[in-house]
Formats: sequence, structure tokens, C-alpha cells
Amino acid sequence: MNLKAKALQALMRKVMEEHIAFNKLLGLKVESFDAEAPKLRFEMRPELVGNPARQILHGGVISATLDVAGGFAIMLSLAAEMTGIPTAFPNMGTIDLRVDYLRPGRGKYFIATARIVRKGKRIAVTHMELHNDAGELIATGGAAYVVG
Repeated sequence: MNLKAKALQALMRKVMEEHIAFNKLLGLKVESFDAEAPKLRFEMRPELVGNPARQILHGGVISATLDVAGGFAIMLSLAAEMTGIPTAFPNMGTIDLRVDYLRPGRGKYFIATARIVRKGKRIAVTHMELHNDAGELIATGGAAYVVG
């Protein structure tokens, strides 16, 4: 890995894990910078439970994590197109988000993966998945983002 890639990963990790307060609240950590399918990880915690009787993740945690994963994939793609280490990114916002909840959110930890389906000049579309520590698919999502 070259120096630019190392510096970029350090910057992206800092932004995703420390500078975005909501990501910090969820406990999101960068698991992989794979350009084709970056990954975010978070540990199960009592604060993230939506159903106390069943001890499963809140649906909002699932959807928010998938949304962040999609945005992370786009940020990595944009950063790869920039020369040097970026000091700022274009504004980006979610304009459509769909989540399919497939299984109850049980597990010790969870991994969210995203891949870009299409990236145009102003709109990017992603597909996301959330798996638990046993590799079970908990939820899938699709999102569209306005970029720039």
C-alpha cells in the first residue's frame, strides 16, 4: 500500500469513527476499505436494543447503519478520484432509502457492507447488507444519494 492510500485510510477512519457524532454513538468502526465492498462493524450493546423482551437490534439502528455504509462506499469512491489527500468532500445526502428486515437483529457484533450500483455526476445508488457474527443476513437495503 502506498503512502497516499495509508494517509487516506487514516483520514477516512478518523472521519467515520470520530468526527461523525452519530457514527460514534452507534459505535461504528471501519472493518475494511475494500473499494468494491467496504465494511463497517459495530458491537451489540444494550443501548441499541429495540425490543427488550427479545433483545434484538432496533430497526432504526439497522437502517441507519446501512445508510452510513452506503455513504461510506461513495466517500471512498470519491476520494479515490481525487488527487492528493482530500481536505473536504462534496456535500452528500440520502434521497431514498429502502430496508428489508430479513431476520431479528441478534448477534455479538454486526458487519455492514455496501457496494455502489451506479455513480453518476449527481446521483449515486448503493446496495447494502447487514450480517451478524454468525454470518446470517439480517437486512438488505438500497439507497440513492445526491452528491455535490
